[in-house]
Amino acid sequence: MWHEKLLWSSLLLLILGCNSKKIAATPPPVNTVAALDSLPLSDIDIPISINLRPLYDMAERNVQETYTTPDYPQRFVEDNCDTRYMYKFRRGPLQFSSAGDQLQIGFTGYYIIAGGQRLCSGSGNARTPLSPWSPTCTCGLKEGERRVNVGFTASLTVSPSYRIVPMIRVQDPKPLDKCTVCFWGQDITPLVMDRLKAQLGEARAGMQDSLSKLDLRPQFQKLWDLLNSVQPIYTYGYLQINPEQIRMSNLRVEKDTLKLSFGISARPRLVQQRPAQMRTVIPNLSPAPSRRGFSIHADALLNYDSLSQILQTRMYRKRIDAEGTGKHLIVEKVEVYGSNSSTLNLKMLFSGSASGTFYLSGKPRYDAAAKELRLENLEYDIRSRNLILTTAEWLFNGRIMRELERYARFNLREYEKDLLQGINSQFNREIKPGITLNGAVQGVGIEKIYPFLDRLVLRFSGNGDLEVKVSELVF
Repeated sequence: MWHEKLLWSSLLLLILGCNSKKIAATPPPVNTVAALDSLPLSDIDIPISINLRPLYDMAERNVQETYTTPDYPQRFVEDNCDTRYMYKFRRGPLQFSSAGDQLQIGFTGYYIIAGGQRLCSGSGNARTPLSPWSPTCTCGLKEGERRVNVGFTASLTVSPSYRIVPMIRVQDPKPLDKCTVCFWGQDITPLVMDRLKAQLGEARAGMQDSLSKLDLRPQFQKLWDLLNSVQPIYTYGYLQINPEQIRMSNLRVEKDTLKLSFGISARPRLVQQRPAQMRTVIPNLSPAPSRRGFSIHADALLNYDSLSQILQTRMYRKRIDAEGTGKHLIVEKVEVYGSNSSTLNLKMLFSGSASGTFYLSGKPRYDAAAKELRLENLEYDIRSRNLILTTAEWLFNGRIMRELERYARFNLREYEKDLLQGINSQFNREIKPGITLNGAVQGVGIEKIYPFLDRLVLRFSGNGDLEVKVSELVF
């Protein structure tokens, strides 16, 4: 039974492939009538949730904590001859909120200002002082620092070349307290706000420059190389995912979480002999709507030796009585091989009431409701017919054919159940620290069967859902 379980387990393991460059379907052998249809693309879309706290920490590091006038507190800034001032501004902790694809970064700032005035004459750059500076007055020193709300609006996209494209703008500062200095009771709050906005613009440029330098192509290339690699499936064979396209949705922010949908299209294959390793350059990223779930189509290329081992294990030394004849046969050896049509052939060595070798052919069919692969309409081929007609006509007995068809059935229900449990356990685990996988496969089924001369190709499809959560993101 282990041979049987081995074969069908390997087929069901196809759904583990999630997908690089197109590999054309292997052409059918010469003299083979059946043609292998082009394998449909498999689409796999995975929602990804990324904790933004590391990004917030980066913003915290890049937004300056203290802003002052040049050479504060040794030198005043003179404004239009008649006013001079200096100030110190400090910010509180950054606060983050979101709305759709917009991220709001805000904080409360606290400042003090000192200044004085004098009389001047003239206009423009030609103004000249007529009096000395007044005594220095302050705002926010004795009565407590003045407060102002400051913030940025940011949105992020990823370019087709895998570059982060940030769009950050400074919001107009909103003063919570007015700042009135002693000279003539003048409200200099607007002056401070203008100067503050200019300095925040410098901080914005620093954040935007840091984000713009983030190139994700090397990380995506590593993923692409992994998808291109030949994956041994234990002792069952080798999986090639063969991705062709890669796509990603727009970024969306919900509270502290960045959400996006990552997808690939591929043509996976499972083969029993190790194929050549492929390395390709990742294609540019394609935009796509946000979606989830996967639908996989895959070809399993099986050697007839595997089927022969299954039938040999199942039928060896089985006795089949020819109904109403008193004759019987005992199966000694069974071999399966292909043909130049859409049928499978059996070569059977037998003993019993007679001994010898005969050949049969039948049509492979998959019963999706019963989850059973069958070899139906078994009949002797021309070589066996000529032999039987001249030596042992009782071998045409209907019971023999019915018994042979009964043995040539392979029920996959229990194997599918066991394997889906194993696969789903792999779909719900921590891949590496900070990255967890959650999902489930709903089911798999055989779509088509191609009995070529040198191999049997089974086309499978599967569907399910998969999600990735990233709690740690290092910049």
